[in-house]
Amino acid sequence: MIRSTNPEEKKYEEKVLLIRRVSKKIPGGNYVTFSALVAVGDKKGKVGIGLGRAQEVPPAIQKAITYAKKHLINVPIRNKTIPHEIRLKYKASRILLKPAPEGTGLKVGSVTRVLLDLAGIENASGKIIRSRNQVLNTYTVIKALKMLSARGGSAFGRK
Repeated sequence: MIRSTNPEEKKYEEKVLLIRRVSKKIPGGNYVTFSALVAVGDKKGKVGIGLGRAQEVPPAIQKAITYAKKHLINVPIRNKTIPHEIRLKYKASRILLKPAPEGTGLKVGSVTRVLLDLAGIENASGKIIRSRNQVLNTYTVIKALKMLSARGGSAFGRK
């Protein structure tokens, strides 16, 4: 039986956000592994993140990409920006995302810029407060994007 592959397979852009070298003490010495944080998106409203661990960097990245593609979320987009302002506290991190007028660009920092860009949002402003941990900030941004509603309702203070 011949399997036909879909020629119009969805194209996802992948970006490596972070690679960490993790060393663990064991009786024989050190046990070294790598962990990779990867973001995947189609620039049309779908974005996902994955965290993969392996003994070498390329397999860790591949595991993270596979996980991210399986766990994509839909992000509502209105006029190339987010539909409404959102404030969220998740663990030690706080985030504020606001819609911005046409031509503003992405006025956000670190991993937020990459995630919004991969989702297809061109204009937004925001701030991450308290946390400098990139893994935690990535999960906070994804949680905030999940809470966006297409109608433009308010999402203040939700957990």
